[in-house]
Amino acid sequence: MSVMAFDSDAGRMAERDAHWMAAALRRAARNTGRTGANPSVGCFIVASGADGRDAVVARAVTAVGGRPHAETEALDMAGERARGATVYVTLEPCSHHGKTPPCVNALIAAGVSRVVVSVTDPDPRVSGRGFALLRQAGIEVVTGVLEEEGERALDAYLRRQRQGRPLVTLKLAVSADGMIGRLGDGQVPITGPQARARVQTWRARSDAILIGAGTAVADDPLLTCRIPGMQHRSPHRIVLDKRLELPVASKLVATARDVPVMIVTGKRPSDAETDPRSADAVAALARDAARAMRRAALEAEGVEVVESDPDAPATLLTTLAARGIASLFIEGGARVAADFLAAGLVDRIALFTAPRVIGAGGIAAPVTRDHIPEGFALSASRMLGQDRLDLYERAL
Repeated sequence: MSVMAFDSDAGRMAERDAHWMAAALRRAARNTGRTGANPSVGCFIVASGADGRDAVVARAVTAVGGRPHAETEALDMAGERARGATVYVTLEPCSHHGKTPPCVNALIAAGVSRVVVSVTDPDPRVSGRGFALLRQAGIEVVTGVLEEEGERALDAYLRRQRQGRPLVTLKLAVSADGMIGRLGDGQVPITGPQARARVQTWRARSDAILIGAGTAVADDPLLTCRIPGMQHRSPHRIVLDKRLELPVASKLVATARDVPVMIVTGKRPSDAETDPRSADAVAALARDAARAMRRAALEAEGVEVVESDPDAPATLLTTLAARGIASLFIEGGARVAADFLAAGLVDRIALFTAPRVIGAGGIAAPVTRDHIPEGFALSASRMLGQDRLDLYERAL
């Protein structure tokens, strides 16, 4: 049981609330990227003892897959000790019936005296309603505690709720001469081990990772999380592949049954509007037949093939959001990066700059430290070995 002493003066209440909310936010971070369509929420239940000291009687985070919610998990742990206690939760408790009863009902039934929340849930089924029900039950409700930190922790979920699309992070590793690789050389190491380890952490915290077909064919990457003990946190892998060029023998396809792979491809070309006996019509039919065979071979290995316009990133993001994907990590392809930037669909840029020089034949980076797209501001900068990481963000 954790304890912490606070002055009884009412003026210390804000400090007390901020302390426990910070603890709840740290707890929430444990399952970021692992809770499916639901956000990863942290919850602490804190009781006040006769000596004026606070005691944590339960702490929880939304379970892997999204159920159970943090509040119900914490209440189950606390049992009768929840009666009269204060609940700290990073997102407004749900008030609608879904696969499980509302968390608001559980909080009321448990007899808690106070609920402190960081962020109001923008879901129209919940927004403000959870607070109203708690207050109607005589429970004190405090909102907006560490709200900025809470918005940052829940940014992917909030983006999907408010804009109907995932939060998009673009990662680029750029050489000292502004290149991201070299034509015809496949994968060219640019950054060092510390920077690459940071990328693995991002993969573990993302719902999905996306690359273009050119990168997939040239580099033959796995795109899994390689942090020891965290391989199970590998994200869904998505390839923009208009012509279904991904080889069946690729590493992505070979591991599709272990870690999901989705190929986003263009719709089947329509038959030539000419005499069906013409050379053009025969060629079109042959292309369609070959495409159908490639698709069947990929699907036989467990790959999901989705027909959409790979050149319309907004449509793709809407499709992903509908599938519960709230965070997307773009990791490969100058064309893909440029398309998402041009469409205004990148929310964060993780820019790694390395001392290595690529030289002749290099592929120019769409973003460098000297050329940052309008609307982005530097939010953090640090050295990782010899490499520099600059994180740029667009306002939520």
